[in-house]
Amino acid sequence: MATENLSFAAQVSEWAKAEIEREEAIFHEAAQSVANEVRTPVAEGGRMPLKTGNLRRSLMASTSDMPTIQEGKTTFSDSGIEMVIAGAELGSTIYLGFQAAYAARMNYGFVGTDSLGRTYNQVGYGFVDAVAQRWPQIVAQAETKVRGRLEAGPVPQSV
Repeated sequence: MATENLSFAAQVSEWAKAEIEREEAIFHEAAQSVANEVRTPVAEGGRMPLKTGNLRRSLMASTSDMPTIQEGKTTFSDSGIEMVIAGAELGSTIYLGFQAAYAARMNYGFVGTDSLGRTYNQVGYGFVDAVAQRWPQIVAQAETKVRGRLEAGPVPQSV
């Protein structure tokens, strides 16, 4: 429907609805970017150490509570982060957390003897901190990406 046929109030209402849809798309895009970036291995330009992929797979998303460490659990499978993010409502909180017990040690490092008597001089990789510090840039990039996608309009269909 052409905007010239709509009342001013209807045009404002249509614009507001479109803006809310854009905001939600930006919210989802930024959250997914954080999840992807925090799991990017060192070999691919990220900061996450990758040996078996278990730490990477232990990342979980929730809209109700921060995921907790799963003590004693040694093997993780992908947890459907994309579905949680896609289903999150605008204005809600998306919690991302690693469930592997050694995640904090890999992020922050650890020097000393652990509760099992093992001695470490582990350098931290800072994969969580580095992404968290980039939050403003991640949101700006998500906005640019979403607005570009929406402004491009629908892809023309071949006849």
